[in-house]
Amino acid sequence: MSHISVLLHETVDALLAGRNTGIYVDGTFGRGGHTRLLLSKLDENSKVYAFDKDPQALEVAYQLEKEDSRFKIIHASFADLQQELNQLDIYQVDGIMADLGVSSPQLDQADRGFSFMKDGPLDMRMDNSQGQTAADWLLDVSEEHLANVIFQYGEERYSRRIAKAIKQAGYIETTGKLAEIVKVAHPKWEKNKHAATRTFQAIRIEINKELDDVHTFLPQAVDLLKSNARLAVISFHSLEDRIIKQFIQKESTLAEDNGWGLPQKIEDTRRLKKIDRIRASEKEVKANPRSRSAWLRVAERLEQKGAE
Repeated sequence: MSHISVLLHETVDALLAGRNTGIYVDGTFGRGGHTRLLLSKLDENSKVYAFDKDPQALEVAYQLEKEDSRFKIIHASFADLQQELNQLDIYQVDGIMADLGVSSPQLDQADRGFSFMKDGPLDMRMDNSQGQTAADWLLDVSEEHLANVIFQYGEERYSRRIAKAIKQAGYIETTGKLAEIVKVAHPKWEKNKHAATRTFQAIRIEINKELDDVHTFLPQAVDLLKSNARLAVISFHSLEDRIIKQFIQKESTLAEDNGWGLPQKIEDTRRLKKIDRIRASEKEVKANPRSRSAWLRVAERLEQKGAE
């Protein structure tokens, strides 16, 4: 299955806010849907930098570099956003977007090891050229830590029972075997969902340090935004959406007083203004069921003090 970009026009339109020129960043290139639409709306003097660590995504991106001189791909996580752009002498940009979802090719290719729907090697690495596979990690991790990961990142109430079953199984080579172990250990799961859905999500998040990367990415993104430039981020599960929501809330809220009730001057440290929160339309969900859980949050950089 080819990758269908979620909230495609909504994201690019919100990012540009009527503009058609500047320097823009796509923190998660994927298969390039958002980047291509963005490039189609920008003038010849603009530039788009994209990040990805998936080797297959990079192949697509290198081809786009040949087709469009305004585009450059960076082989790195968006958690390294500021460092990588600073090395290219870029310190301010006109907009940053990111789509935090796993791409359809990653899910649908059995040898990537992301999905319980297709049996394959238990890998789960976004960048499968480095780091520990899920199979090796499951062998090394303690039962207690595994249970905590499944509970925190999968929001799985039966995490301890599942972790015990996984550790008792020894080395688990394939996604199919892991899915079956979880299914047998799981006493009750949601209708129309596989018993292993939450467990697979949790392990994938841990292997790729996905939530850590989001926490690292967001403040860097704000640092890079020019005044009135926008940040647009798509998330697919509550853990990521909560991080984004709370970050924007914190950056767009005036600090409270110290509780003493005395007159004082409160320094305005706000850096963002909330713009919008958008869900996929019924039409999009019907065409692409994976868009059902997607949320797009948009914020704008406030006028910076001392900015010209």
